Order: sequence, then structure tokens, then C-alpha cells
Amino acid sequence: MSGLEKEHGHTHVGLYVQAMAKWLAVALVTGVCCGVVGSLFHIGVERATELREQHPWLLWCLPAAGLVIVAFYKLTKTEGQGTNDIIDAVHYGKPLSIWLLPAIFLGTILTHLCGGSAGREGAALQMGGTIGRHAGSLFNLDDRDLRTATMAGMAAFFSALFGTPLTATVFAIVVISIGVVYHVAFIPCLTASLVAYWISVELGVAPTRFSVAAPELEKLMLLRVAVLGVGCALVSVLLCRTLHFAEHQMKKRLPNAWLRVIAGGCAVIALTYLCGTRDYNGAGMALITAAVEQGTARPEAFLLKILFTAVTLSAGFKGGEVVPSFFVGATFGCVAGPLLGIPAGFAAALGLTAVFCGATNCPLASIFLSVELFGDGGLLYFALICGISYMLSGYNGLYSSQTIVYSKLKAQYI
Repeated sequence: MSGLEKEHGHTHVGLYVQAMAKWLAVALVTGVCCGVVGSLFHIGVERATELREQHPWLLWCLPAAGLVIVAFYKLTKTEGQGTNDIIDAVHYGKPLSIWLLPAIFLGTILTHLCGGSAGREGAALQMGGTIGRHAGSLFNLDDRDLRTATMAGMAAFFSALFGTPLTATVFAIVVISIGVVYHVAFIPCLTASLVAYWISVELGVAPTRFSVAAPELEKLMLLRVAVLGVGCALVSVLLCRTLHFAEHQMKKRLPNAWLRVIAGGCAVIALTYLCGTRDYNGAGMALITAAVEQGTARPEAFLLKILFTAVTLSAGFKGGEVVPSFFVGATFGCVAGPLLGIPAGFAAALGLTAVFCGATNCPLASIFLSVELFGDGGLLYFALICGISYMLSGYNGLYSSQTIVYSKLKAQYI
């Protein structure tokens, strides 16, 4: 090897070392920030849920809470911003206001406190992406690297909330453009996720885990799981289309944000009393656990959760769609699975994973999710149902800014 070739090789090694050091530093800062803020957010949502359960009258405060949310978003000039803007920040380098962080934090806490039906991960992606992008700015990263830093923040906050660092990593690098994996973001996302996960555990946030027994692998059960996968795909389409339809109709018929949030809050109160239960207010993690670990769920539960969530989010309340998708999938699987001869608890776990997959178009992240939530028993069943749900859910999805780059029918760009 000539001296010039050696010098060229040394230069390349130096570039890789420099890049690794840069991303480890960015990921460490991002992971620490997301771990601390994510833990505080998780604890805040849990406390809000406890207060709502102890004081049922807080449900009547939902319209007032909505007015506070609208006012704060207008005050911080973040009105209309959400998870789609985080995806656009990766797609197009769209700037993110730091004020989105306190806005979604406060908005989600108030929504859960007063009984709105929403999840947490929408806030996780928004707060995490904002933290990641601004952490990257501290290191004077260029536009392309800021997009990677945004993904690292998304992964870290997701990991802090759910205790699923591998799922969070894969989800962040595949959810932006379906068919494209941002491999360059793997180390930043994984490092930030692990740091955030460690900090959240140290601060007392228990990872989300379920106890469920998987049946032995056999042909007839594979066929039954495949049929359940078809049903889960249809349910995921129903979930996504209902959420998008409700958002469009609410903005069309009530363009005034103040009136929209009051109407939506009153509608949630009315629905709660019509149903005669508060099971569909908040995130509903208790019912998800009951479906998976006890094999119990009402037949209409998944439909009512879709309705409650659609009204809540379309009115302008804050939260996310992923935990509701967990609820919808788990309760649907719990009811439909036994009809096919699948144990109710295991069918609930399958449904949770498959509906999440169909709604997010992320089969690999969904498979990793099944391992981190339920263990690796029945892994092939989870892989099968995720594949079927992904293909049959078509080009629907929770996030309108998500780009599906490759066809689901053949290996070609669309």
C-alpha cells in the first residue's frame, strides 16, 4: 500500500471516529433530556389518571380544560402543530418551536386529567422530536444531521414512556418513510433510547410488560392467527379512517377552535354517561391489561374506544393514537380470538400488535414490540399476524405526513 493510500485510509478512519463521537455525544444529551422529561411526563399522566378516578366530577371540567389547551397553543404560537410536523421535520427539515414541548406536555396532562380519550406516544414523538432537534442545534449540526437528531429524540422519549428501547429505535427509523430504513440513525436512536430507558427506570417508571402464555407452534393455530390478522387489518383501517374523518368534519363544521373544543368536550361527557362506564376515558391501560392477562373484554369495547378517541382528538384535545390502537387491538383480539379457537389472552396480545402494525405501517417495529411487551414466546405467530395486517391494511395510516415509498403489492416505488 502506497503512502497516499495509507493517508487516504487514515482519513476515512478519522471521519468514522469523528462521526461516532459526534452521535454518541448528541445521543447522550438527547437521551438524558428525554429520560428526565419523559419520566416526569409519565408520572404526570399517571397522577392525572389517579386523580380523575378518585374525583369523577373532573369529567365535567373537560370543556374548560380544552379552552386552556387552545389558549396555551395560541399563546405559544404552536396551534395546529402535532406529530405530522415532527415527521415533516425529518422529511423536509421543517423547524420545530421549543414551545411545542410545554404545549403538548400541558395539553396531554389536562386531557387525561379530565377524561379525554387519548394516548401518550403522540406527545412522546412531539416532545422527543423537539428535544432531539434542539439538542442537535447545540452541537451546530447541519440540516441533514438535525433530521437524524430529531429521530433520536423520538426514539428516546418513546423508550422512556414504554420501556421498549429496541422497538423505539426501529419505530423511529422506519415510521417516516415506509419502505426506507434510515440506517444512519440506528446508533444515535439506539444510544438515546438506552440512555432514556435507564434514566426512566432509575426515576421509578416501570417498563410496560404483560404476562401471556403462547400456544405451541402448529399448523392449525397458524391458520387461525392468519384469519385473525385479516380482521385486525380491517379494524386498523376503521380506526385510521374514523380518526381522519372526524378531524376533517370537526374542522369543517366548527372552524373556530374555541367552539370546537367545547363541543368535543361536551360530546365526550355525553358519550360517557350514555355508555354508563368510564372505561373509555383516558388511555385505558387497565382494560388492555385485563384483555391480555385475564382474557376479558366487552364485545363493543373496541368500537367505543375508536369513537371516544376520534371525538377527543378531532376536537383539539392532546395525546396520541398509539395507546388507543393498543386498546382497540387488544379488546378486538380478546373477543374475536376465542371464536377462532385462539386463547383469549394470547389473541388480545396478537390483536394489540397487529392493529398497531396496520395503523403505523411498521411490521418490523411491531414484531420487536411483541418481544419487548410479551416475551419471545409465539414470535412466529406475531410475525405472521403483523405481515398480514401490514399488507391488508392498504395505504391507510395514523399519520398523514407519513410517506409510503414502496408498494405493498410488488417491489417498486410508488
